[in-house]
Amino acid sequence: MATRKRRGMLIKNTNPRPVVIEMKTRTLRIGPGEERLVTAEEVRDPDLREKLQVRAVSIVRPSLPEEEEALLQELAAARQEKAGDDIGTEPDTRS
Repeated sequence: MATRKRRGMLIKNTNPRPVVIEMKTRTLRIGPGEERLVTAEEVRDPDLREKLQVRAVSIVRPSLPEEEEALLQELAAARQEKAGDDIGTEPDTRS
């Protein structure tokens, strides 16, 4: 049996209020009617799965390979930027 390659998803907030999804990789704040891409790894996140189960968000479709690649690059750049921001942020304890 061939193993399937996991894919990300395009999800949509189907509620009249904003939805917050606190995943291990990042936190998504999705306004009413907004759509967001999630990676294949994030698809398995317990908080996202719970939001899908209670229909706080819905799956629109699987992500296209080029969409997923662009999202992964965007997330990697954000992680690098955050790591750069953390350098030299030690509190000044001189008095």
